[in-house]
Amino acid sequence: MEPIQHQMMGYDRTITMFSPDGRLLQVEYAKKTVRLGNTAIGMVCRDGVILVTDKRIVDKLVVPEAIEKIFQIDDHIIATASGILSDARVLIERAQIKAQQHRVTFDSPIEVISIVKDICNLKQMCTQSGGLRPFGVSLLIAGIDENKPVLFETDPTGIFYQYKATAIGEGETEIEEILHKEYKDNMSMEEGLKICVKALKKVLDNNFNHERIDAAFVNKDKKVLEKFPKEVILKLLK
Repeated sequence: MEPIQHQMMGYDRTITMFSPDGRLLQVEYAKKTVRLGNTAIGMVCRDGVILVTDKRIVDKLVVPEAIEKIFQIDDHIIATASGILSDARVLIERAQIKAQQHRVTFDSPIEVISIVKDICNLKQMCTQSGGLRPFGVSLLIAGIDENKPVLFETDPTGIFYQYKATAIGEGETEIEEILHKEYKDNMSMEEGLKICVKALKKVLDNNFNHERIDAAFVNKDKKVLEKFPKEVILKLLK
C-alpha cells in the first residue's frame, strides 16, 4: 500500500494533473473540505423554498446574531454554503453583482439557473488552470423562478444539480436519509422547517442549541427573503 500512496503523492501537487486512475486529487480534497463544514439543508415546498443551516458557534463570546450563514443574492434568490466560507463570500458577491447587472440591463429579475451556471463556470475554471486551487465550498442556491420554487446544489468541481430537498456539510449523509424518508412533494414551508430542525437536532446531538439555527425562506408569492423567527423554531423543538 505504501508504494501506491507514494506514487499518488505527485499527482496531488497540481490541479491540472490527472492521476493514473483518472482523478483530480485536489478537487477531491476540496470536496472533503465541504464535508467538514457546517451542515446546511435546502427544501422546496408548495408555498416557497427554505434554507436551514447550522451557524456553528465556536466561542460562547461570539454574538450569534452576527454570524451570517444565509445570504441574499437578489430579492428572490438566497444561498447558503458549507466549506471555506471566505470562498463562499467571493462567489456570493459575484452573484449579487450579476443579479443587479441583469436588473439594470433587462429591467427584470434574473433566473436562478443563470446565477447557478455563472458560479459553476468559475468553479470549473479553477479545476483546469495552473496556479489556482478549487473553491473549497459547496453552495445551496434557492429562489423563485416564475412563481415556481427551485433549489440547486453546486459542488467544488463546478457540477450543479436541481433538488427537491438536499443537504451539504458535516451531517449530509444522515440528513439525506431523513429527507428521503420524510420529504413529501406537497409540504408547506412550516412542515418542511420542522423536518429540517429535527434533522439538525439529531445530527448535532449534544451540541444542539436553537441559537445555532439560521433559517430563511422565500415565499413564492412575495418573492423576498424572510427569516423564520426564533419563536417559531423554539415552538418546533417542544
